Formats: sequence, structure tokens, C-alpha cells
Amino acid sequence: MGIFDLFTKKNDQAEAAKRKAPSPRELARLDRLVSDKLAQNYDRQDAIATLGEMANAEGARALLRRFDFSMQPTITDQEEKESALEGIVAAGEQALEPIQAYCARAESITWALRALRRIVPQERVVEEHLHLLDQFDTDYMRNPEPKIQLIAVLEEFREDSVRKAVEPFVMDTNESVRFHAVGTLFAMENPESAQVLTEALIEEESLRVKNRIAGGLSQRQWEIPASLHEALRAALPSEFSLQGSKIVRH
Repeated sequence: MGIFDLFTKKNDQAEAAKRKAPSPRELARLDRLVSDKLAQNYDRQDAIATLGEMANAEGARALLRRFDFSMQPTITDQEEKESALEGIVAAGEQALEPIQAYCARAESITWALRALRRIVPQERVVEEHLHLLDQFDTDYMRNPEPKIQLIAVLEEFREDSVRKAVEPFVMDTNESVRFHAVGTLFAMENPESAQVLTEALIEEESLRVKNRIAGGLSQRQWEIPASLHEALRAALPSEFSLQGSKIVRH
């Protein structure tokens, strides 16, 4: 390699480093462009590419904001979100804190969860999902969709840690959260949840949730604790009854 080549290589490296470390003012500009639905497509796409090249927490934090909105045409929307996803993944574990913060406030976390799954090793996927769930409680949320999406995703992990983490959400203030929490618990196929589910059915006001609990318990023929039999008989939907210690459908 000649001297000219060495200088060229150093200059290229310097330019790459410069692109990966925009000034605070430039970073703020890129952040605004990525989150601006009304910006010119090419400006927003250039901002996404620049932030992706940073491959760090600051870039990932800004890129996550692209998931806050959808736009037409849908193919452009999808392409931009895919590019933002790749940029977040490029940041590796530096993106985990921004993802956690994003999931705590976002209207939807589907794309953020996709990024998480690609960043963390398989053996830590459940742990990281439960870490996100820890940010939520069973109290009222103006938009419960992130909770619902996260609980639904947890259906695929049949682990006791998931069962224990999801059980409290069968008493959530939101009916849809309760409905999905019940579904996730049944996906665990663990009869240890029978008591929690029965207690939830007794307290439940939504017929949709009552039917899902009663149907799941009946299908699996899980034993109902004797201490709950009397209250359960009064709470069961009309097409179900308690025979012995198990729920049956008529």
C-alpha cells in the first residue's frame, strides 16, 4: 500500500467517525426529521441512514421515534421502519436502555420488541421481556396497548417465570389486558394457575373474560381449590357448572 493509499484510508476512517458522531445540534435535527411525518421522504430517510450509522444509544433512541407513526404509501412506511430497525439492531446492547424507555411510553411496541429479539442472546430473551413487563402495573393506563402486546408476545415462552409475572394482570383494570393475560396463562399449560384464574373469574364482570377462563379451565380439567367452590358456582356463566372439583361445559 502506498503513502497515498494510507492517507486515503485515514481520511475515509475520519469521515466515517465524523458521520457516526454528529454534533448535539445535528443530532437534534436528525431526531426531529425522523419523528416528522410531514418531512420530505428523502430527508427523513437520510436521517434514518445517518442515525443508523452511529450504532449507539443516541442513534437508537432517535430511530425508535420512527415507530410512532404510520404513513402512506405503506411500502415507504414499511421500508423506513425496516431501516430504522436495522439501525437500532446495529447499536447492539447499547440500544436496550432506549428500548426499555421507549416501551414505557409508546403507543405501540411491536417494532421495539422485534429489535429487542434480534439484539439479545436467545437465553436472555425471556428475561428482557419480563424486565419490560416490570415497568407496568395493573392500574389504569390511558393506552393499554403496549401492555397487551407484551403479554401476548409472552404466550410463546412456557416458563414459570412468565406465568408468575403475568398472573397479576388477570386483575388489571383494563378488560382487554385481562383477556390477553388469561390467554397467556393458559398457553403456559400450568395447572398451578388454576387458583388465580378461578379467583379472577369470581371477581370478573366481563362475560367475555368469564367465558375465556371457564372455557380454558373446563378444557384442561384443572382442579379447582375446594375453598373457592361456593363462590365459583355463583359466578360461572350459564353454560358451565362445577362437578366435583372441575368445571364442565353443558
